[in-house]
Amino acid sequence: MSAFNESTLAASIRTIVDYPKPGILFRDITTLLGDARAFRRAVDALVQPYAGSKVDKVAGIEARGFILGGAVAHQLSAGFVPIRKKGKLPHDTVRIAYSLEYGIDEMEMHRDAIAPGDKVILVDDLIATGGTAEAAAKLLQQMGADIVAACFVIDLPDLGGRKRLEALGVDVRTLIAFDGH
Repeated sequence: MSAFNESTLAASIRTIVDYPKPGILFRDITTLLGDARAFRRAVDALVQPYAGSKVDKVAGIEARGFILGGAVAHQLSAGFVPIRKKGKLPHDTVRIAYSLEYGIDEMEMHRDAIAPGDKVILVDDLIATGGTAEAAAKLLQQMGADIVAACFVIDLPDLGGRKRLEALGVDVRTLIAFDGH
């Protein structure tokens, strides 16, 4: 298999104009996930910087972060922690509220999913404004996790999410960036 190629990866991502509302260019990774070679290359590129290092857990943000995070956890021989919307987990949870464009939502994880000092990588498909990722990072930090990095396939740098995570002291790794939003 050839080395990681940013333009090849970008070509595997479908852009949907005016979704979910006018003016938005929605970056749809389902086409990347459906392309075995592109999916493998993306997962390998997310894993590569951490191969051989100690990672205890990979935390994935609902929903596409579950797909990517599960694959990354498998490759790193680490456990997987789902970070979900409020009310979706069956056991004792910890939660955090965060702001959305029109209101507030909450996300949670199982209270026993992270032990203090666990080395954790946070994974999702895309970082835009960073609100969801920031909340997930704060939730992990609240539980005593040592966040090794937050990893995303796509960065929308014009929306500032990367800077929000870096302000928390979290190293951010992305594979490709798209201008605009």
